[in-house]
Amino acid sequence: MSQPAAPVSKAVLDDFNAEMFSVRWFILIGLITAAIMEVLDTTIINVALPQMAGNLGATQEEIGWVATGYILSNVVVLPMTAFFAATFGRRRYLIGSIILFAVASFLCGISHSLVELVMWRVLQGVGGAALLSTAQATLKQIFPPEEQALVQALFLLGIIVAPTLGPTLGGWITDNYTWNWCFFINIPIALLSTFLVAAFLRDSPDQAPAGKIDFAGIGLLIVGLASLQYVLEEGNRYDWFSDARIQRLTALAVVCLSTMLWWELSPRNKHPVVEFRILNNRNLAASLFLFVALGFGLYGGTFIFPLFTQSILGFSPTATGLSLLPGGLATAVTAVTCGKLLSGKKPMADARVLIGIGIAIFLVAMWQLGHLSTAAGERDARFALIIRGAALGFLFAPINNVAFASLKPSEAQQASGLINLSRQLGGSFGIAVISSYLTRHIQFHRADLVRNIYASNPIFQTREHQIAAGLVSRGLSNEAAQRGALASIDHLLMRQAAMLSYNDVWLLILGFFILIAPAVLLLRKPRGPVLVADAH
Repeated sequence: MSQPAAPVSKAVLDDFNAEMFSVRWFILIGLITAAIMEVLDTTIINVALPQMAGNLGATQEEIGWVATGYILSNVVVLPMTAFFAATFGRRRYLIGSIILFAVASFLCGISHSLVELVMWRVLQGVGGAALLSTAQATLKQIFPPEEQALVQALFLLGIIVAPTLGPTLGGWITDNYTWNWCFFINIPIALLSTFLVAAFLRDSPDQAPAGKIDFAGIGLLIVGLASLQYVLEEGNRYDWFSDARIQRLTALAVVCLSTMLWWELSPRNKHPVVEFRILNNRNLAASLFLFVALGFGLYGGTFIFPLFTQSILGFSPTATGLSLLPGGLATAVTAVTCGKLLSGKKPMADARVLIGIGIAIFLVAMWQLGHLSTAAGERDARFALIIRGAALGFLFAPINNVAFASLKPSEAQQASGLINLSRQLGGSFGIAVISSYLTRHIQFHRADLVRNIYASNPIFQTREHQIAAGLVSRGLSNEAAQRGALASIDHLLMRQAAMLSYNDVWLLILGFFILIAPAVLLLRKPRGPVLVADAH
């Protein structure tokens, strides 16, 4: 626990609150731009990975560490952001993190080897953690209760919409410039954010100093989360638990995280690096569970959709990115609408009802995506994505509102770190499950369809003869046309097997949301807004 702060007069606190309230919207702009920069960087790079691999002479497996290294360091630091904010001061920690992110981005852009690039990406992930959790907690502390829902909704737009814009922007930069500019574009954004935060944000005069450093907790947290994230990122590539390294890291993650949880809750530990006792708050605990599911649906869907459209529907990378844009706009509209409905001293809607509506809409979107065919076009996919985007706005903003509404501003930093960690781990878990599920179901559907490919099947004979005749008419010999017809049928069979597997993945996400839907019943209606002055 932190040491108590020295008493501060009410007049000093009133002056501080008045100063923050007068410039809070400038601070909001600075924090939103920083959040967009951080989240955008996690998806914009994925499009440029093939070009990076070619320029740096790396294999597809090796270049994957450009993304993995960033996520590993980001996940490890997220739950420790409260400790760093208390140790260095919220303002200094935020400014330092933005500058660190910008410097690391520049160094990534001028890297000439894979080792350099991965090293700077790890450093970039360290800086990026505060741009989400500390920034979100800061908004809880400087805005009045009646504005919290709208402000948090606006902040969440960057987190939700940026992953949608990333592939489009990354594809455009890669096609027209070089992959280096995917990093250089962070520099002007970071300069704007640094200026706004440095010029207007101030630390509370009675901010409690950090206690003794919990080295044991930090060590267990780093090893445990890093091992877990590596298993989730690389498990499918190494066939999961058939690989000895994955087995050892899984065991290490379980031991370290279990020990860390025991140590952080132990009465002997007076200064835990992560304050898990905050989870006694029922709304926060249930919200973390829902955020894991949202990470699964958001990042899992963002991961699977480009693969689906480019391999099955034949979209170009640019067309894929553009098809995601309407869904992002739908998210923006519904998130802001929910923020307005939940704002004010007497909100016009119950957040739990909005969450229920969001889950229902999300299930409709997954059902539509799960019943597309190989004949589907951009219009079919775009309509389903618009519904999905609208659902995400109904989910993120109200769940975030419920999670923070019953917390004191002094608890917001710890809660924000855990919320962002749960969403990130949910996304990693979703991508890991979906990758493995897709691979296995393609094999299953191929084996099932192959059973219909036999010589005496009249449908197979007709199709084979039609394709062979067409090839002969183009000048091929009978033997070459026969081989070409069989190869064409095999291609059609694999395409259909993949289509059925992608449908299964969308329905898997649908089933997962049905399973977590009862968690909404655990949420309690907030008794009322918590005054910002409670932080002092």
